[in-house]
Amino acid sequence: MFNSFKQSVTALRSNPARTILTTLGIVIGIATVILVLSAAAGFRSLVNNQIASLGTNTLVIATKVPPTTKNRASAQRNGPSFDATVAITSLKMRDLDDIRRLPNVINAYGIVVGQAVVSYSQNKKSEMYIGVSAERFEIDKGTLNSGRFFTAGEDRGAAQVAVIGSVIATDLFGQDPPVGKYMRVGPLNFLVVGVYNSRGGPSGGGDDAVYIPLVTAQKKLLGIDHIARGVVEMKDINLSEATAQDIRQVLMRNHDITDPVKDDFTVATQADVLGTLNTIFNGITFLLIAIAAISLVVGGVGIMNIMYVVVTERTSEIGLKKALGAKNSEILTEFLVESVLVTVLGGVIGILAGAFLGWLVSVVATSLGLTWRFIVPAYAIILGVGVSGAIGIGFGVLPARQASKLDPIRALQYE
Repeated sequence: MFNSFKQSVTALRSNPARTILTTLGIVIGIATVILVLSAAAGFRSLVNNQIASLGTNTLVIATKVPPTTKNRASAQRNGPSFDATVAITSLKMRDLDDIRRLPNVINAYGIVVGQAVVSYSQNKKSEMYIGVSAERFEIDKGTLNSGRFFTAGEDRGAAQVAVIGSVIATDLFGQDPPVGKYMRVGPLNFLVVGVYNSRGGPSGGGDDAVYIPLVTAQKKLLGIDHIARGVVEMKDINLSEATAQDIRQVLMRNHDITDPVKDDFTVATQADVLGTLNTIFNGITFLLIAIAAISLVVGGVGIMNIMYVVVTERTSEIGLKKALGAKNSEILTEFLVESVLVTVLGGVIGILAGAFLGWLVSVVATSLGLTWRFIVPAYAIILGVGVSGAIGIGFGVLPARQASKLDPIRALQYE
């Protein structure tokens, strides 16, 4: 085996251009796999941090379109259907008032969302505004760079005050301190009372959002009296499932719903949200790896073709070795080691290249204000080395077997 290794190294060094071209397909394939897994791990950490910033002891209540009689049977088989084009107006702040009375509930706040042109001086942009009740600031983990949060009194009085994200502050106000100045949201002027620190990514609107009192958004901008979502803070996170069930019972009673299939709301724990997101991430990651696997197969076929060429070039050498007593197994081992060496070399280079590209992605993401961690999972490295070795064996065994079965007399006569 050691002699086979030395001879394989000598053969690869004797033709560096061919060696580089042979390994290129493996390098690209493995680098793509490592990049995908690294980027997926970084993005997952970003989303997990964003969800954690909302508090791990919270539940989210959202509206949904209940199934009609026509599709009820389908809903029972496959789960409830959703239709984003239909507005559900049954979720109200009085529902949250009743939910606050539950034993494991500390507090709750409502949310409505709209889109409008926001402007200050000559600067304007279309952005999201989020109407929230003042209780949000007792539950939310965000901190202010300057100013204050608006109060419950300002919310009840439909005051035109706003807390803005860090990106909005930079884009509209530049170097001017935003606190104490008026900005325009749609047709109304709002006094900026606070500026959030950067959250490093989207979280309920994130750094690009304008937060205004819930009643102000409902009455003065949207003309509604319902809410789109509610966020509930719990005392004991271990009772989240029981609390979610209590919330469902309250909402069913308030909305006169007797059949759970006809629910017009969903109640999700943070574990549910993370579970759903992880499922989505895993599916996307698997798809991208499957696409990258195509380049690995192409690289493997390229290695097999090159090894056939090598066998042809070294036919006389093989004949001489067999004439001097080399066994078929020794010839097979020599060429198989050479094939595996090429692919493992490509795998190592691919891992390094993929890790470097993953690092570049993290640098770019961090420069954009995202809390993106550079991660190369250990299983990605194991996968890279394992796959490259398997390709070397899988695609190298046929040329190696052909070499081992050559007739020594005919091989010596080969020109």
